Amino acid sequence: MTRLSTHILDTALGRPAGGVAVTVSVRKGDTWVVMGKAATDGNGRVTDLLAREPLEGATYRLTFATAAYLGPDAFYPEVVVTFRVADPAEHHHIPLLLGHFGYTTYRGS
Repeated sequence: MTRLSTHILDTALGRPAGGVAVTVSVRKGDTWVVMGKAATDGNGRVTDLLAREPLEGATYRLTFATAAYLGPDAFYPEVVVTFRVADPAEHHHIPLLLGHFGYTTYRGS
C-alpha cells in the first residue's frame, strides 16, 4: 500500500521539529474532508498520515499547526500545503523546512 508521509526540520535550530500536529484533508467537490490527524515524532516525522486508508488520485492539503511549536508570537501560526496526487501508486512524501520567519516545502522521496 502506498503512503503519504511528512517530516519537519527546524532550520533555525538545525534539528527535527517533534510534537507538531498535522492534519491531512482531501478535496471532495468544494469541501475539504479530514482524512487523518497525527503529530510528528521525535525525529520530526509522520510515516503514515492516512492511517492505512488508500491514497487516491485527488487534491490533498496538509495543515501544520506551527504556533504550538514556534510559540505564541509565531509569524506563521500554521502552514498549509496543497498538492495533487496524480499517481496514487507512488509514495508521496511532503517535507517542511521551518524557520521562525519562513518555510519551504518540496516533494520528497
